[in-house]
Amino acid sequence: MLWRDMPSLAALRAFSAFADTGSVQQAGALFNVSHAAISQQLRQLEAHMGVPLLDRSGRALKLTLEGEQLAQALALGFGAIRAAVQDLSTRGAGQPLHVTCTPMFASHWLMPRLAVFRQAHPEVDLVIDPTGEVVTLSPGGIDIALRYGKGDWPGLSVESLLPSPMVVVAAPGLLDNRQIRRPEDLLDLPWLEEIGTHEASVWLRSRGVEDSIKAGRVVLPGNLLMEALRAGQGVAVSVRDFVAPDVASGRLVELFCENPGRGYHIVHRPGLLRPGARHFVNWLRRERDLSATA
Repeated sequence: MLWRDMPSLAALRAFSAFADTGSVQQAGALFNVSHAAISQQLRQLEAHMGVPLLDRSGRALKLTLEGEQLAQALALGFGAIRAAVQDLSTRGAGQPLHVTCTPMFASHWLMPRLAVFRQAHPEVDLVIDPTGEVVTLSPGGIDIALRYGKGDWPGLSVESLLPSPMVVVAAPGLLDNRQIRRPEDLLDLPWLEEIGTHEASVWLRSRGVEDSIKAGRVVLPGNLLMEALRAGQGVAVSVRDFVAPDVASGRLVELFCENPGRGYHIVHRPGLLRPGARHFVNWLRRERDLSATA
């Protein structure tokens, strides 16, 4: 039988529920619908099948021989589906939750808050993969990616987490009172970049600068980048939220700011998340909302 010849799944579920309970009222209660809705599904199923599935001659509905045959088949079919779902769910629940993000995001936003999630969900094993590279989200791999950008990643579920523009910053000692009016004024200074990223080159090209950085660049992990930045070892492109305290205290100077519209996003494959990933995403949303109202 072709799939288009099959009756609707809703009708089959309604019939199976009636066969299990022997009552349209109880079947309706299982799906939180009226008994009239169940009765309609049963009639539509009989019309589709072209055989009587229910004996309506007495005071109570009963299954006909054909109805009994279908009920037994559905019990086997739905039972196999239920067993497979439980097996896969159990296996998924036992796997650690894999989260990828930039080292900078991990050290400045995620790790200071992560104890709250661990306290609420100690049963969820976590693997945090701090990398500046964009990791492909494939089945059996990374569950959640916390990515920076405009949110335009086709084929993925994307939700804003931390809107914040990119800024160019440096320590006052490195600038030595020089006037910075154009991006070209920074080419003779050293630049710092986080491993796996190319923020300096991308930013300079976006400003129409084709010349190379004359004083070279140093590529290092995000936490070391901040230390080097504060020590005056180079200019860097960073997310404004991460350097805002240093700018406010005068340890760093904001030289340029990109247009708004970019930020960190919660990214995952479309579809139903396994329990650990669902708990993590819900926690991220709560933290986002708390930060917005703070």
